[in-house]
Amino acid sequence: MRTSYQYRLKPNKQQREIIDNTLDMLRCQYNYQLAERFDWYERWGCSIDRCPLVCHLPELKDKKNRFSQQASLKQLKVDRPWYRQIHSQVLQEVPKKVEIVFDRWLKGDGNGKKSGRPRFKRVGRYKTFTYPQFKQHHFVGNKITLSKIGDVKVIVHRPMPDGFVIKTVSVTKKANGYYATLSLDNKEVPTIKPDFNADNIVGIDVGLIDFYVASDDTRIVAPKYLRKAERKLKSAQRKVSRRKKGSNRRKKAIKKLGVRHKKVADTRKDFHFKTAKQLFSKYDVIAVEKLNVKGLARTRLAKSVNDAGWSQFINILEFKAENAGLKVIFVNPNGTSQECSGCGHKVKKPLSQRVHRCPNCNISLCRDLNASINIKERGTHALKAQIMSSKKSL
Repeated sequence: MRTSYQYRLKPNKQQREIIDNTLDMLRCQYNYQLAERFDWYERWGCSIDRCPLVCHLPELKDKKNRFSQQASLKQLKVDRPWYRQIHSQVLQEVPKKVEIVFDRWLKGDGNGKKSGRPRFKRVGRYKTFTYPQFKQHHFVGNKITLSKIGDVKVIVHRPMPDGFVIKTVSVTKKANGYYATLSLDNKEVPTIKPDFNADNIVGIDVGLIDFYVASDDTRIVAPKYLRKAERKLKSAQRKVSRRKKGSNRRKKAIKKLGVRHKKVADTRKDFHFKTAKQLFSKYDVIAVEKLNVKGLARTRLAKSVNDAGWSQFINILEFKAENAGLKVIFVNPNGTSQECSGCGHKVKKPLSQRVHRCPNCNISLCRDLNASINIKERGTHALKAQIMSSKKSL
C-alpha cells in the first residue's frame, strides 16, 4: 500500500537560498526542454497526407524524448557548471515532467482526455523538486538529509507508521514556507480489512446548502470557507493592486495574499479529512455520485462549487478507503433526485424545490435525503455486481 506524509521544513537562511536557486535553475531547464519539444513538433510533427510523385523530403531529426533529454544533462553541466549544485536524480526528473505534460497535450491521459497546451513557467511558478530514491536512514528524529542541501530541520507533527519504507521525497515551496512530502510503501498491508462488512453501506448526496446528506438522515452544513474569508481576501488583493510592479512592497503583499488563500485551502482540506474519517468510522462502504464537477464549475454556481471542493473530498474518500481497507462506490447521478425512493416513480421538480412529494405513494421528505437513499440503493446493486464478478473470476 502506498501513502504519503507531509511535514513542514525549517531550513536556515543558507538552505533557503539553495532551495530557491535549485527551483529557479530547474525552472529554466524545464522551459528549455519544453521549447525543444515544441520546436521539434512544429518542424516535423505534422503528418504528410499528399505530395508530388517526385519530391525531396528533408532528413527527419531525432524526436526529443525523456531519455535523449536526460542524456543531454551531462553536457549541460559542462557548459553551465552551476548546475552541478543540483543532485543528478533531481535534475533527471525535469525531462520526466516535460514528457508527462507534453504527452497529455498530444495523446491524453489513461482515459484519453487531453490537457491544454503546456505553458512555460515564469519566475516563482516552479515550486517542487523530487528525490526519486531516498535512503531510510536519511530521516532520523527531526532532521532530514537532502543531497546538496544538507541536514534540514523537520516539524514531525505525527510519527511515521511502522513497517512503511520511504520511497521518494518531494520538496515544495508554498506561500507560508517549505514542505517535504514523503511517499511511503508497505506491501504487507491488506487492501481489504478482514472484518469488511458489505452490508454496512451508506449513500451520501453532496450539495451546496448541506455539504452532504446521508441516507440515514445525518447531514453536515456546508462550511463555506471561501465566502467567509472574502472580505480579508479582497483587502489583501487590493493592497497587491496598489503596489508598484516589481517593487519589494508588492512582493510582500503577494506573499500575504498567498498565505490567506492557503489558509482557506488548508481549512477546507482539514474539514474534508475529518468528514471522511467520521464517515469511515461508522460505515464500511460509501456510495457517492460520479459527478462532472468541472462542468458544474462552469455554471453560475461556480464559486459555490469550488468553495465546497467536491473533487478534493471524493479523492480524500478514496484515499481513506484504500488506507482503511474499505470501499467507495460511484453511481450514475442521473435522476437520483427525481426518482422516488419509495416507489421509483419519477417526480420532476426544479432545483429550487427542496422537498420531494410523490403523488403515487404520498411520501414527503427532503429532496437531498431522497437522493441519498437512491444513491445507497444504486451503490448496493453495484457492489453486489462487483462481488459476483470477482467470485466468477476466481
